[in-house]
Parts: sequence; C-alpha cells; structure tokens
Amino acid sequence: MSKQLIFNRPDLSYLTIYSWGPGFYKDSLVALMVKLFRVKTVYHFHNKGLADHRIGYLENLLYNLVFRNADIILISDRLYNDFRKYVPENRVHYCTNGIPEYKNPAIGDRHHFSSPYCSLLFHSNLFESKGTFILLEACKILKDRNLKFHCTFSGAEGDITRAQFLSKVNELDLVDSISYEGMKLNSEKDRVFSEADIFIHPSSFDCLPLVILEAMQYSLPVVSTHEGAIPDAVEDGITGFLAEKKNPVALAEKLELLIKDPDLRKKMGTAGREKYEKEFTLERFENRLSEIITEIGRAAL
Repeated sequence: MSKQLIFNRPDLSYLTIYSWGPGFYKDSLVALMVKLFRVKTVYHFHNKGLADHRIGYLENLLYNLVFRNADIILISDRLYNDFRKYVPENRVHYCTNGIPEYKNPAIGDRHHFSSPYCSLLFHSNLFESKGTFILLEACKILKDRNLKFHCTFSGAEGDITRAQFLSKVNELDLVDSISYEGMKLNSEKDRVFSEADIFIHPSSFDCLPLVILEAMQYSLPVVSTHEGAIPDAVEDGITGFLAEKKNPVALAEKLELLIKDPDLRKKMGTAGREKYEKEFTLERFENRLSEIITEIGRAAL
C-alpha cells in the first residue's frame, strides 16, 4: 500500500510503491497526482521483478511518466537492473533493510550441541517461490544419507496448503523428520528461532527477506540462495551458505556440512549476529534513510 511521509518538506514527496503489476498501476495514480503539484518525488522500493516482465508501449509510457525526474531508493545495488531503463544511476540511492531487536536477550545464543539431532528451521508462509518443496526434497536427500536432523516449518498457508504440504511429506517418507507448526508470533516465534540450530530460506524470488535478518539476530547460520540482495546478508562461507536456486541436491550439500559440524554452525552464527549488529539494525536503517532524504532535499533546492 502506498504511503506518503512528510519530512517537513512540502516540496518533497516520499512514496513506497510497487515496481510492477496491479500494485504499480494503483500506486502510479498516486504518484502522478503528486507530480501535478510539481514537488520532488522519491520512490522507495522493497520489491523486485520489473526486469522480468515484458513492458508494452502504453506501459512504457506510464513508467516514463512516473519515473521522470524522480529519485529512487533501493535496498541494494544488486536490484538496480530492474530500473536501469528508467532511472539513471545518479538518481539512485541505497538503503538496506533494518529490523528492531526481536530476540529475547535472556535466551542467549543457544545451539543444541548435546542433542543427537540437528534442528533445522524454515520460517515463512508456504509458497513454492520460498522453496518449501525444494527444502522437503533436500530433507529427503539428508534422510537417505542417514543424517540426524529434524526440520520445523512455521508459517501460514500460501499457494501451498497444509494438506498439500503434509501430502508431500508423506510422499517423501519424511513424517518422522518434519513438523509443520503453522503461523508463529511473539513468544512462539521466539521459541522456534531459539530452538533452531540452522535457518533455511531457499527462495527463488526475493529481495532481502527480513526473516533472514531475524535469524542472524539469533546467531543462526543461514542457508539460502543467490537471489536478489540475499548475498548482502548471507556471506557465502562466512555467515552461512548460498545454494543454487531450485536445486535440492545443492541445498542438501550445504545443510550436510552444517549438520555434521556444530563448531562451524556456531562460528557462522556468531558472524551473522555481528553482521546484523553492524549493518542491519533499525537504527542504522533509519539513519541512512534520513541521510538520503536530506541529501535529495538539498539537491532539490
């Protein structure tokens, strides 16, 4: 949903809008109305996908109108290709995601080294694009290799229903290795993160999921994919591992390394926590956003 924030600058408008699809068409109406008042427009994007869509003649005209003389804010330079056609680099600014401290400080950095089973966590709604079925297939490979693990899936139903998910679990003979806990919030969400040893997010379409930053708060090594701006947070071999998208074999190989090596899990989890504190706090995000708005405002004078 679009929103306009006023930074004590009646001649500057800050909008968060979708970059494509029905959301963009709705948001573009707001953007064009703002432009009628001849104020400097700044768009902040938290999504991607424009470059993957075929743009027709009329749509191209609309994009040119919306982006004319506007600055944009992206969460990473990895996402600039989406906007290269419409916005020159000198009007692009970068502000990575930041999140508040959710972690309960009383819990500490918990890793269950004494347990014979490694605890894996997938925390996202059940969407194919999030890699739900890919992870199940990777778990099948891990089970066939006689690795001791248990994977918890927490999140609401998406384009994969609970029934479809459980049917796939049965089909892969993973009933004893997988549990689906549904949506978890507040203390229950805190619990599933605190009980995990490894966090997994094998997404095939994403920018920089906040849930990855949450996992880093909990000092969890993260296994994800080379997608969007995820490599900005998950440094391959340092704060976790990155696997090829939609490849359960590659995903299983990365998970196997961590399942077998609790010291590596702890090392990567600690590095992830340090990276969160250095780069992805809410304070850092707010300060950077304020700097960008101030910079754009001065240039518009």
